[in-house]
Amino acid sequence: MSILKKLASETALYGLSSIIGRLVTFVFLTPYLTRKFAPEEMGTQTDLYAWAAFLMVIFSYRMETAFFRFGKEANERPNAFRTAATSLYISTAFFVLSLILFAEPIASALEYEGKGAYIRYFALILGFDALAALPFARLRLAGAAKKFAVIKIANLLLQIFSLLFFLEILPFSSYYAPDMRIDYIFLANLIASGGTLVMLIPQMRFRFFSAETKQRVSSQFDQVLLRKMLIYAAPLVVAAFAGIINEVLDRILLKNLLEGDLQSRLYQVGIYGSCYKIAIFMNLFTQAFNYAAEPFFFKQENRADARELYADVAFAFALLGCLALVGIAAFMDIAQYFVAPRYREGLGIVPILLLANLFLGLYYNIAVWFKLSDKTRYGAYIAFVGAATTIAANMLLIPLYGYHGAAWATLICYFAMVAVGYLWGQQHYPIPYAVGRILAHIVAAVALVVGIYAAAPYIKTNIFVLNQVVNAAIFAAYAAIVFGIEKNKLRAMLKRK
Repeated sequence: MSILKKLASETALYGLSSIIGRLVTFVFLTPYLTRKFAPEEMGTQTDLYAWAAFLMVIFSYRMETAFFRFGKEANERPNAFRTAATSLYISTAFFVLSLILFAEPIASALEYEGKGAYIRYFALILGFDALAALPFARLRLAGAAKKFAVIKIANLLLQIFSLLFFLEILPFSSYYAPDMRIDYIFLANLIASGGTLVMLIPQMRFRFFSAETKQRVSSQFDQVLLRKMLIYAAPLVVAAFAGIINEVLDRILLKNLLEGDLQSRLYQVGIYGSCYKIAIFMNLFTQAFNYAAEPFFFKQENRADARELYADVAFAFALLGCLALVGIAAFMDIAQYFVAPRYREGLGIVPILLLANLFLGLYYNIAVWFKLSDKTRYGAYIAFVGAATTIAANMLLIPLYGYHGAAWATLICYFAMVAVGYLWGQQHYPIPYAVGRILAHIVAAVALVVGIYAAAPYIKTNIFVLNQVVNAAIFAAYAAIVFGIEKNKLRAMLKRK
């Protein structure tokens, strides 16, 4: 099997859980929740999950990436997992207890007076997820993509069944509390996170099988190694925190920068957050790629042609990302039905966010240089550039354009990160990316999407099926042209061993 086919197969397996999860979210959960909850209620969920994303960086402090770095070294491997896990156990207990103790004042600060239960739910959710991060990393480093996918899918199913129980079955009993409708969303997540951690117990053991000695090996807590891991991860924590600013700060700023009372502001946050999920397919593609690519890049760093391989991976990602951009935009009149009618006023943000997520995926490719060269501080610098861009763009654009401004700020941020990351990378760890060809494909895809929207009033009919046939023909023609132009390069890439 060629090396790129191996990465593609691992991406597919890691992506299986994401694809199924996002498909279920797109096909079932988003339509269900947008019909079950008013936009302001969805806005509450969107806001709290945005804050949770920030806290998750603090809870995990990127020990899974440090484990990738030191868990693959023969002289460090026996102790890497135990050292990282012990550190996480202690810090997680401290963070969870702190949130629980100060739940009420935190809820008040977030404008959810008397809702300290929300904070307590998230304290436990974040604790379970932080403890699960390292066992999941262990599966990824071992190449156990199938097991990884099975557990991720089980997590999703557990959350869905819990959600349906609370919202569809419990109302028929005397235990149902109508004023806890939002609580039930968080309780379903809590049950799923706890169940996932239970499923990962076999990966939490401190003994492992050594492929070199064919024996079971015990591990020890290593203070010197912990210091190395924390030093390695510290810039990545800063980068991750800045990265979360880039990903979710727009929801928080929308709530605080928009005019009106709390309910009207949460209404618009709910519209934005729900329509954001239609861009989910590009996001799941980038997430699945990142799961597979991070350990893949580390494993291939000693190849003589490693840098050419990384360039090929980025090019292949860009082609597939452009196909996804055009495909989703072409069938937007189908995708709109996955949110309730009262949410569809925000559909105009979807193409912008699709393109933003394409650039995010390109950044995951470019980020390889500072991870492999142990110059992780540059990851922090780039993330700070993105964070500063995000804050400035949101502060400027949200008051002018509302949630459309937040969508444009996301695109501007990820484009800036790709540009800065590429320029610095070429100075410190040159990789021969096909920049011109990648940009040409992105420009062509964007032009086609703009053309599709501009021509829609003139080519659409009252016959829904006929419209979809036209959309399919446009997408098929675009895909045929792309693969026709790049067939020789793609064949050469797939033959690489």
